[in-house]
Amino acid sequence: MLARKLGGELLRLREAAGLTQPQAAAALSATAAKVAKMERGWVPIREPDIRALCKLYGEEDEAVIERLLAIAKADRERRKAKGWWNQYPQLPAMVEYVALEDIATSIRTWQVAIIPGLLQTPDYARALVVGNGLWDDPNVIEPFVESRTARQARLGGENPLDLWAVVHEGALRQLVGGSEVMRAQLGHLRDMAQQSNVSLQVLPYHAGAHPGMTSAFSVVSFAEPGALDVVHVDTTSSTLWLESDTDADHHNGLFERIARLSLAQRNSVKLIEGIMKET
Repeated sequence: MLARKLGGELLRLREAAGLTQPQAAAALSATAAKVAKMERGWVPIREPDIRALCKLYGEEDEAVIERLLAIAKADRERRKAKGWWNQYPQLPAMVEYVALEDIATSIRTWQVAIIPGLLQTPDYARALVVGNGLWDDPNVIEPFVESRTARQARLGGENPLDLWAVVHEGALRQLVGGSEVMRAQLGHLRDMAQQSNVSLQVLPYHAGAHPGMTSAFSVVSFAEPGALDVVHVDTTSSTLWLESDTDADHHNGLFERIARLSLAQRNSVKLIEGIMKET
């Protein structure tokens, strides 16, 4: 996302200057194909290349140039990072999301049918995997559960992730793993809601029709200059990444409307405790 943001900025400057990709390539002693890859965010961009292109495009504002250099530096550092998630082959569909989650500053997540991954207990995660029939081999299931637990380390430490989770009441009442597992999961939710970096709301049944009925989604935000919010939508057949300002604004607005229909955190915890007694 950082690379795409940087490439888009350079593309905008080139078009504003009325120049072509071959002309930009000549200034770098490179090929037009390389410039195309740079503008699409496919390759890291060196500082000398950014300065050469800014000079060619007539961009003299040092603040603009420094911002582009900062984005490029952050992108290069992220590309070098080796995350813990790479050791888990059970996460192929989630590798990109977990990598982003690891460097994010905040996440807003709306879940219709399940407890958010960052708030799941090991027993709940295990029952969820067994129940959806993805795997039946314990040698595959247990590493997945371990990886789910490892993700939750982001909610602690020196720079914890800010998590705002809104969960539908139905997800709290679905007996994933049976009564004992579900009571422990609900108790974990109640306890996590006490952390200063975790906001938890429940959308109750009596809210009626609401704007989040069609799908669950998460909006991931970053601290790096120029980084765009990223929207992650998981479906039964594919994972969608929405990376434009328009998509981010739409889903942030959608999330806020859902949150306004939901119970306040204090009342959400009371509802969770009531469901625990019934389970």
